[in-house]
Amino acid sequence: MTPISLKSTLTALALGSATALAVVPGVSVAAVPAGGYVDLVQQVAPSVVLIEVTKVTQATDLRRQLPEGFPLERFNIPDSEEVNGLGTGFVISEDGLIVTNAHVIDGASEVEVTLPDGRQFAGTVIGADTATDLAVIRITGADDLPALQFGDSDTLQVGQDVVAIGNPFGLGNSVTSGIVSALGRNINSGPFDDFIQTDAAINRGNSGGPLFDSQGNVVGVNTAIFSPSGGSVGIGFAVPSNLVERVVLDLADDGVIERGWLGVRIQTMNDDVAMALGLDAPTGAVVSDVTADTPAAAAGLQRGDIVLSVNGCGPLAQLDRAADF
Repeated sequence: MTPISLKSTLTALALGSATALAVVPGVSVAAVPAGGYVDLVQQVAPSVVLIEVTKVTQATDLRRQLPEGFPLERFNIPDSEEVNGLGTGFVISEDGLIVTNAHVIDGASEVEVTLPDGRQFAGTVIGADTATDLAVIRITGADDLPALQFGDSDTLQVGQDVVAIGNPFGLGNSVTSGIVSALGRNINSGPFDDFIQTDAAINRGNSGGPLFDSQGNVVGVNTAIFSPSGGSVGIGFAVPSNLVERVVLDLADDGVIERGWLGVRIQTMNDDVAMALGLDAPTGAVVSDVTADTPAAAAGLQRGDIVLSVNGCGPLAQLDRAADF
């Protein structure tokens, strides 16, 4: 799928058994299987699909691309034109639910899903959430699909081995491997930025593809890359599976994501702010502004308040970013 530019250099794209290797007392990571990832790929690759979409663009979009003064009257420019795009998805239920990126299917008039065994199905978009760039598609006519399982992304560690499978540049299922380079990355793409960063090669067309741990569990959905050239330079980003699973379950239910809101602006608590407020250590989040006529204002929240927990689920620093305000 043609990527979305994020701040000019960020681009949205669209295992056999392993032994534990102790590296620090109390901390272990999965080691690369002696035979590579052959068993893992054979296990999970049948669940990774190619998604092809057709979008209808208005003639005004075409005209914007033409130079100023172009003699439109001399050419038969249609009122609209079809544009094709490619992306990746993966099966999460035997009866045909498929996860991909929202930007892969955005504006699509037709969606076609091709399985690794060559079977093709028309896809129906069940729902999409642009805030997390996730979407759910359903295909019908196949009830024996191999479904993938979500892993626990909260247990990921920097340096852990991961494997990505997708359709870079429409070549077909391709496998790359790497490590978790960082966790909790904010790339300023939306309110729920909490990306897994990986050096597993991710390119255009990988959008919506799964990122696996060494046990074959989906721990992320490949979504964006940092690249001045548009190709992989070893800095890719995936939506964590714990967030993906919640959003997907909500979308599969009725196609809509409903989120609560307070109406406050939050300032990050750091050492300087904690010291100024007389705290021993940074904890919670500082309310920097309260919007009038909002639930927060009605509840009595004021500028300068410190939020320590949400719905009794504290401390705030340990809450998932999906609970942000």
